[in-house]
Amino acid sequence: MSQMLDRLLQEKVVAIFRFIEDQYADQAAQALLDGGITLMEITMNTEGATNMIARWREKFGEQASVGAGTVLDLDMAKEAVAAGSQFMISPNLDESVVVYGYENGVPVWPGCMTPTEIVRAWKAGAEAVKVFPMGTLGWKYLAEIRAPLDKIPMMASGGVDLDNIGDYFKAGASAVGMGSKLLNMDWVRSGRFDLLTERASKFAEAAKSL
Repeated sequence: MSQMLDRLLQEKVVAIFRFIEDQYADQAAQALLDGGITLMEITMNTEGATNMIARWREKFGEQASVGAGTVLDLDMAKEAVAAGSQFMISPNLDESVVVYGYENGVPVWPGCMTPTEIVRAWKAGAEAVKVFPMGTLGWKYLAEIRAPLDKIPMMASGGVDLDNIGDYFKAGASAVGMGSKLLNMDWVRSGRFDLLTERASKFAEAAKSL
């Protein structure tokens, strides 16, 4: 088991930064860290994503684990690794990305929906997979596929909120990916970072108590 997978299984929540403006990014990340969320995913379709990844690696050091999200293909994977990503997450399965990550010591948790995709990802070298889109599929779907595929750690992404996070963990999720439910952009843009910290601590506590 890689150190990063170990951290994922321990921390259980990945914060997804998508389309955040650079001017707010550092304060938003610090607010989540203050609330106890340490795994940060910056999506590659966010402007300046690679600069942010490199900056956060330096700024937060061991406090945070910083990775790239929405890594769709090998070119994006190379950019992400060059920027210092500690992990890579995607909405899709591209085996070449999984293999590249494996060869460079950067774990890849690819997006999968079907049992076939999940097993393909596992065989390509993915230590965990992101089951997506959970907002549509729901935790009952996760419970069904976990039964035969119980050896493969799964991160639920999409549709997770405070009122149902327990259902996802009971259904067998090893971790959850949180975007807008955690990073409220209205709060970010109006400088209410205290509210982000408060929300983050609720999610962190809920995840760790399950």
